[in-house]
Amino acid sequence: MPEEGLAWTPREQLLTFEEIERVARLLVGEFGMESIRLTGGEPTVRAGLPDLVARLGALTDDRGRRVDLAMTTNGVLLDAQAAPLRAAGLHRVNISLDTLRSDRFEAITRRNEFHRVLVGIDAAVAAGFVPVKVNCVVMRGVNDDELVDLARFGRDAGVEMRFIEYMPLDADRRWAQDGVVPAREIVERVAGEFPVERQHGGVGSAPATRYRYLDGGGMFGVIPAVTDAFCGACDRIRLTSEGKLRNCLFAVDEFDLRSPLRSGADDEALCAVVQRCVSAKWAGHGIGNVNFIRPARSMSQIGG
Repeated sequence: MPEEGLAWTPREQLLTFEEIERVARLLVGEFGMESIRLTGGEPTVRAGLPDLVARLGALTDDRGRRVDLAMTTNGVLLDAQAAPLRAAGLHRVNISLDTLRSDRFEAITRRNEFHRVLVGIDAAVAAGFVPVKVNCVVMRGVNDDELVDLARFGRDAGVEMRFIEYMPLDADRRWAQDGVVPAREIVERVAGEFPVERQHGGVGSAPATRYRYLDGGGMFGVIPAVTDAFCGACDRIRLTSEGKLRNCLFAVDEFDLRSPLRSGADDEALCAVVQRCVSAKWAGHGIGNVNFIRPARSMSQIGG
């Protein structure tokens, strides 16, 4: 989040659980969406989250198959919530952890919550989430000296590290190309300590390239969002907490669903908004191009 903080969205502007469920039901039933991910801001601060998880986890497609339900979280409140969320029907969790140094963690996040995140990771493992994935945004000169340590942490903790290239979505708007550590370099540095082999097949639209440790120590993934963008295979859209539909992390336009939801629009009208949003999806985000336009919202507002 930016150093000066953010203006909190008034509660009445946030979608209710019933509104979120209605949109999700349409996306699954009318558009064949197979997976839903709860992100943020931070989803665990939303009161009654297990209720929303139960609502979404119960959704099925026309063949009776339940939607795959996951969540991305900073992990700070996960100690108390991991087991209830698992019981409510959450399948998988991704937890953000960019460093193993408490002082560096506080400098990056502006919060002294490092040890609570570690406890949250342990709680997720204990609750039976498989796999538990830990997301690390790799930044040159900030935390790239910890790559091997983070890989070792993943192996020891029984979690799957996800190393993500640094994208221009930081709240301070300090992103620069020279801050990006390419996925190729990340893999080389980890493999220099722990030999690996790339996993092929079954990737589809998943953003991560996965690697298996040859000694049986588990897996890790790399998301080359900048140097080898996966835009051509991307099939994701995002619904913000206040009801705006986005067709890309880097979208500069949003499509309003809250207004028609609250004005009595039927399903056909809502589906038309979704279709317009998807039809406007770009061929790629264009990072590095001279005509790249940085979105007004940061990741802390859009969600991971």
